[in-house]
Amino acid sequence: MTSLFEPLSLSCGATLKNRFVLAPLTNLQSQADGKLSDEEFHWLTMRSKGGFGLTMTCAASIQQSGRAWPGQLGAHDDTMMPGLTRLATAIKADGSHAVVQLHHGGMRCPEVMLGHKPLCPSNNEETGARAMTLTEVEEMARAFVDAAVRCQKAGFDGVELHGAHGYLICQFLSSEINHRTDRYGGSLENRSRLLFDLVEGVRAACGPAFSLGVRLSPERFGMKLAEARTIAQRLMSEDRIDYLDMSLWDVFKEPMEPKMQGRSLLSWFTDLDRGNVRLGAAGKLTTGADFARAMAEGLDFVVVGRAAILHHDIPLKVAADAFFTPVPLPASVEHLRAEGLSPAFLTYMRTWKGFVAEDTEAFAT
Repeated sequence: MTSLFEPLSLSCGATLKNRFVLAPLTNLQSQADGKLSDEEFHWLTMRSKGGFGLTMTCAASIQQSGRAWPGQLGAHDDTMMPGLTRLATAIKADGSHAVVQLHHGGMRCPEVMLGHKPLCPSNNEETGARAMTLTEVEEMARAFVDAAVRCQKAGFDGVELHGAHGYLICQFLSSEINHRTDRYGGSLENRSRLLFDLVEGVRAACGPAFSLGVRLSPERFGMKLAEARTIAQRLMSEDRIDYLDMSLWDVFKEPMEPKMQGRSLLSWFTDLDRGNVRLGAAGKLTTGADFARAMAEGLDFVVVGRAAILHHDIPLKVAADAFFTPVPLPASVEHLRAEGLSPAFLTYMRTWKGFVAEDTEAFAT
């Protein structure tokens, strides 16, 4: 278990105190306009106090047109600065590397919330989204960079670009969704152009001492494993990011694509030449044994989601007991409240089948 608790250096010059990274977890706890709420501040700072080497926010919007759910944290204008500054200061005071995940929902943004059709690389009949103009693509790219600068000014140590889970960057990457005929569509090089433009833009605007990560998911949402692997290798080879955060749904499973089976999904990324780029992954890593196995199979850090919801201090618990296992599911409302989940977050977690115990009386109070 020693490797989990060894410091991890990043190219930007920062050093994480351990290999535990808090996953960017949707929680619906921010204010309606995207400003940080006391509830979200409490939730995140419980985790930074709980021993995470890197504490990452939920996906934070970079434009009003990219907001994907109510209660989403915002980084899209300067009115968010006081809350972001408060949060960055507190996380860093706990000795945790403070990161904002930057996000645009694209076609997954609800029209009823936006007041207009959601945006997408191409017209999308299923969601009713319309194709972005080239000007809109360029404006959105600038908004990502502006949001990164805003986070840096607020005191955060870095940002992560959300290129996973079928949101806008991922939509550009997908040949099934992206049917553009300009420089952002067609070949994989063109479909990935937006992502690499954002990496270059954030790095140029924020400088080499600001950490920059990218989250990718290699399956679902029109993604192909071979293409995700190509993108991952290019990100590592170009050496402009500090870390790659792979969202795998299940770190130890085999790929969905039959021709790629016979080895774990994770192994398609751990065998890349990563150079100076650190590699982490999320996907059903919940126990001390899971974390140790993931590290043994080649990761530089583990990205912890549901186990961090169940235990704000799971790094400390694993440090005390290498075989620590979280409380069984479904978890009681009382336990989740004690772990910092507000009523809004509890309501959201009840959409995760089998996560919250059906204690309607306790939930109502």
